Amino acid sequence: MTGHVPGQVRPEEAGATDRLTPQRLVQVVAHTAQQVGLDTTGAHQIKFTNNAVLALPAAAAVIRIPGSTTVRHRVPAVLAAARLFADHDIPAVRLWPDLDQPLRVDGHLVTLWQLTPSGGPPPTPADLAQILRTIHTINHPLPEAIPRWHLPAGIRRRILDADGIEADTLTYLHAELTDLETALTGLDDITTFLPPGLLHGDAHLGNLIPTPDGPVICDFDSTSTGRREWDLIPAAVGTRRFGYTPDVHHGLSHAYGLDITTWPGYDVLRRLRELQLITSVLPILRANPALRSQWQHRLNTYRTGDADARWTPYAAIPPTRDHPHAP
Repeated sequence: MTGHVPGQVRPEEAGATDRLTPQRLVQVVAHTAQQVGLDTTGAHQIKFTNNAVLALPAAAAVIRIPGSTTVRHRVPAVLAAARLFADHDIPAVRLWPDLDQPLRVDGHLVTLWQLTPSGGPPPTPADLAQILRTIHTINHPLPEAIPRWHLPAGIRRRILDADGIEADTLTYLHAELTDLETALTGLDDITTFLPPGLLHGDAHLGNLIPTPDGPVICDFDSTSTGRREWDLIPAAVGTRRFGYTPDVHHGLSHAYGLDITTWPGYDVLRRLRELQLITSVLPILRANPALRSQWQHRLNTYRTGDADARWTPYAAIPPTRDHPHAP
């Protein structure tokens, strides 16, 4: 019998089809707490988009559970990124110490993190720029688990893993992604703003957590190696679509020293980011129906070319009554 390497995802787990329904979420959190010996008093859901993230304040812990097969395969890369950032003293969320991860609970891959202390001023674009510049200095050999940047592959996986979406909509999304993949190949002929290397992959103020010692960055699902220009795209698109105030894009550009919107490849990456923001919740729309109205709004305005339409962050949408919080 072949042995299993700790932290490696087994094929049957990577291909699991169990959706993280509200009832299943409650069960997984309870069983995780029992397995590790955590106090669930006051446990509450922080968010549930691609992952269910729950705080256990009595244990000073955070539980993170992928919501679908599409994001489950990223868990080893997330763990590798967390350890890499800790090794380089990047201000980032930290894994639970002295614990072999991921945990395997009821067929789900669960990661456990240290709860960051509350306090400190709201993070600023300059804070984000400083953390990104530090991440972008990491050029040492990187863990094999950290993948090459190829966002279209992740978007296509979400489309294929969509739950409860009409066939004609999926056909449109596949066609749009194919068109963008072709456009991406054309960027190889454009002079880069930044040398390729390690990037966070989803760099926006929503992924900075204020603490008394300054903000820390979280969410390493998209951490990869490749086009570092991508780390400047979320702020630009967020200012355009979410109406970030103050103007996060200009603040980040000034502090980082580059304005990504002046790069000839910007429009291609902007469209790709918007498509990512539309498709990110496809696998969990049935499990979290509160997100469906916003998802439909994003899709409709993208298809009609309404560049001025404002979107609401999924994380700002409260759960429906039939989507209970974990214990």
